[in-house]
Amino acid sequence: MTGRPKRVTVTSPRTAAARRPRHPLTREIDEQTRLGEVYMRSLVRTQFRLALFVCSLLACVVGGLPLLFLLVPELREAELLGLPLPWVVLAGLIYPALVGGAWLYVRQAERNERDFADLMEAPMKTEP
Repeated sequence: MTGRPKRVTVTSPRTAAARRPRHPLTREIDEQTRLGEVYMRSLVRTQFRLALFVCSLLACVVGGLPLLFLLVPELREAELLGLPLPWVVLAGLIYPALVGGAWLYVRQAERNERDFADLMEAPMKTEP
């Protein structure tokens, strides 16, 4: 006897579990084929359009307020709770608008990703 311990193979108990067959479209993305690139580019483009929309919306709201105060001088002079209205709007109402824009973006981005995942898992139709 040599004194060396016997070698033991260690495996995961999940190795015997049935593997889910990979969907052909998922395989296209994993293998980075041209078709997979087209699908990923479409998802990235959709997310980019959403980001541009939300940023544009917030820019119009935030950028429009100074313009509104410039064009309507009565608003500049108005007071709310003893504070000038422009300060109240800029200090207190802009942040909820930013949080609302962030919430809208996250909600829509998750919906886009869910739709993309559903598209990837949908059975492929073949013509007879």
